[in-house]
Amino acid sequence: MTNKIDVRFSQFNSSFNRNIEGQLFSDLSTVNNAQAKTVAEIIQRNNPDVLLINEFDYVSTNPLQVVQLLQQNYLGVSQNGATPVNYPYVYIAPSNTGISSGFDLNNNGTAVTTLGTPGYGDDSFGFGNFPGQFGMLLLSKYPIDTPNVRTFQNFLWKDIPGNLLTSDPTVDNPATPVNENLNGFYSTEEINALRLSSKSHWDIPIIVNGVTVHALVSHPTPPTFDGTEDRNGKRNHDEIRFWSDYITPGQGSYIYDDKGGKGGIAPGSNFVIMGDQNADPSDGDSFDNAIRQLLQNPNVNTSKSPSSLGGTQQAVLQGGANANQKGNPSFDTADFSDTAPGNLRTDYVLPSANLSIASSGVFWPENTDPNFPLVGTFNPSLPGGFPSSDHRLVFIDATIYEPRHPVAPPKLTTYDFKTLPSLGHTTKGQDIFLGGFSGLAFQGFAPNGNLKFVTHTDRGPNGDPTGQNRPFYLPDFQPEIVSFELNRTTGEITITKRTGLFRQDGTTPLTGLPNLQAKGGGLAYTDEIGVDLDGKVLPNDPLGADLEGIAVAPNGDYWMVDEYRPAIYHFDIKGKLLDRFIPKGTAIAPDPDSAPGTFGTEVLPEVYAQRRSNRGFEAVALDGNKLYAFI
Repeated sequence: MTNKIDVRFSQFNSSFNRNIEGQLFSDLSTVNNAQAKTVAEIIQRNNPDVLLINEFDYVSTNPLQVVQLLQQNYLGVSQNGATPVNYPYVYIAPSNTGISSGFDLNNNGTAVTTLGTPGYGDDSFGFGNFPGQFGMLLLSKYPIDTPNVRTFQNFLWKDIPGNLLTSDPTVDNPATPVNENLNGFYSTEEINALRLSSKSHWDIPIIVNGVTVHALVSHPTPPTFDGTEDRNGKRNHDEIRFWSDYITPGQGSYIYDDKGGKGGIAPGSNFVIMGDQNADPSDGDSFDNAIRQLLQNPNVNTSKSPSSLGGTQQAVLQGGANANQKGNPSFDTADFSDTAPGNLRTDYVLPSANLSIASSGVFWPENTDPNFPLVGTFNPSLPGGFPSSDHRLVFIDATIYEPRHPVAPPKLTTYDFKTLPSLGHTTKGQDIFLGGFSGLAFQGFAPNGNLKFVTHTDRGPNGDPTGQNRPFYLPDFQPEIVSFELNRTTGEITITKRTGLFRQDGTTPLTGLPNLQAKGGGLAYTDEIGVDLDGKVLPNDPLGADLEGIAVAPNGDYWMVDEYRPAIYHFDIKGKLLDRFIPKGTAIAPDPDSAPGTFGTEVLPEVYAQRRSNRGFEAVALDGNKLYAFI
């Protein structure tokens, strides 16, 4: 069976930000900080494998020391009976928050550059009262490929093509001419210096049992706290757009990282986008439903939206703005003011489309649940107003399959067909030697992998590989699955097993071709599919098959398709046919363009003259619970 593992990726805006620089260090240096204990218990009870913490103050003098205090004094100590958690791998880096821009970014007439002076945060590259406030922290139980981490802290907003900074058709409150066609809120000098990320964007490769999964993390600015120009709403939109372009082939060529690397993520990569995106798809103040840039991106798997019972309950109990919202409250992740904007879905964990979601959730218990006090409701007497945070922990369990491809390139080996073990005999008593291969699937992992081929039906009498004494086809040839063992270290391949394919009774061999009949001395394909209008196989169907593709399910079953008709076959691990599927209403019409053709030196007028436009399948692929057949 295929080796796989479910990995829990989680996003939690833990409100580990403090208003005074160094205060978080002081709070975590003790073992009795009430908020830290509550946040740690939430993390322990959800036990993420990979955890992004938003709003974790970055301490430039010794950033890892604060992380060590969190792990040593809180996460590594049982909180209220919960099992401690340990994260041996950590990534933390500087944030744009609280870094002075030198400009009057809020256009109030004064450029505040002195730390601690009112208005300093508004004029910083990202809002913050000191450098690193509201930063980010990633914790992982799996190794981080640190040399290949990409950060985009210094990427300029203006460098996104069609951005809302310089190409905004809704600009309001003009201040300084930007170009001859457009007045804008920011000056030319400010535009040339303004960074896109209010905190940062990170691409962190994580190695899960040999598979690389990119954690794409960020924390866009809230789309509020501005004026009619909506500068924060538009920045939030483009911060989200950055990841949408990054994961979309052909869209991220403009992107550059802090080391000068160019382009977006490699097509086909595994990734999980995590972060407090500060954007709800239906409600709130986001510009142009910004988060839909990710939720509607075909490269993102949105098949299971994390939800909770508590979110639904609290929307009813709290009322206010919640009563008129459009979105499903079970998806809410933040408990905001009941007057405006109400509770919203702002926190996301979005895996790539090539990853399956085993389960997902939002940690928001109902008020009858013993764990409800961990999240609570707004209480003005508490620091920050909540026992833990106004945000809820969000998770998805992504199914990761271990490497399917060999490390060493396979070594080509010539096999003596006459010495290979015979599978059995055809109905005419002829030995079944190996046929040509029509499909390949790779299954199994280090140190060895299994290559599984399905054989083609083009074999001559007595298995003669030369074809000198054969007709074009051997109708009663039995297709089979041939398993090879691939040594990933040496690249050597060895045949390990041959599995014949049988009808539903498990004993009658599946014949080589569907309904081949002798005609005029040759073999011709006929139109006797044997299905009724509902696509059900009739009892008298000869059930031959020209198998052209193979996919192996996680439970070991085989899925194959037929070249001569749009049929899909399902076999168990022993080669027994479990079911066959033919699309309803399938019809095979004569092909007026068919003409006699040649195969090698053989002239086969009967075969080619009787071919049809059959819309048969040539290949099949299995991805999670989806089967793809190619016409």
